[in-house]
Amino acid sequence: TGDAGDRALPARRRTGLVTKFEFSIIASGLDPAAEDFEQRFYDAGCDDAAIAFQKGHIIVDFTREAKSIGDAIVTAVRDVQAAGARVDRVEPDPLVSLSDIAARTGMTRAAMTQYSKGQRARDFPPPVARVTSDSPLWDWATVAKWLFHHDKLSRDAAIEAAAVRAANEAIGSRKSKLEEVLKGSLKAYEKELDRAA
Repeated sequence: TGDAGDRALPARRRTGLVTKFEFSIIASGLDPAAEDFEQRFYDAGCDDAAIAFQKGHIIVDFTREAKSIGDAIVTAVRDVQAAGARVDRVEPDPLVSLSDIAARTGMTRAAMTQYSKGQRARDFPPPVARVTSDSPLWDWATVAKWLFHHDKLSRDAAIEAAAVRAANEAIGSRKSKLEEVLKGSLKAYEKELDRAA
């Protein structure tokens, strides 16, 4: 497993009525040296995931079959918690640089710079954080919606970005109703996409 910054879009592969979604859950709270460390995850339903421990974090890389990205995330979070771990966040990272955006969309870094400066299209979302004055970061779900509206990203990819953001907001607030929060957020986001399309 690579560094968190290397994670791309949640991948998806459709197989009949379900789709395989690829994403990671970053967790904590279990001893990786324990004899049953990996087995706990498999016994809890994470048999569709690779388990690793890097830089003090448990990384559970899923390839989960589900009807939607929301269902995939909700069941994966539930299974990681059933293993006894505390879920810290879902990745890919919701904060992205222009290089990250380029990698996730298949566009060049130069094209993303031009979009961000308004040279190719107007109203590119502003950055939400700055690591340094030269390293701004954007909210991926906001950028994904903008890219969808400009025919540069698929609707499914935009929805997946929103699902990760909504899941992380619910996890961060420790809301116990992840499924309800995620479904409500995604329904509202989908309406926004459809309204502006």
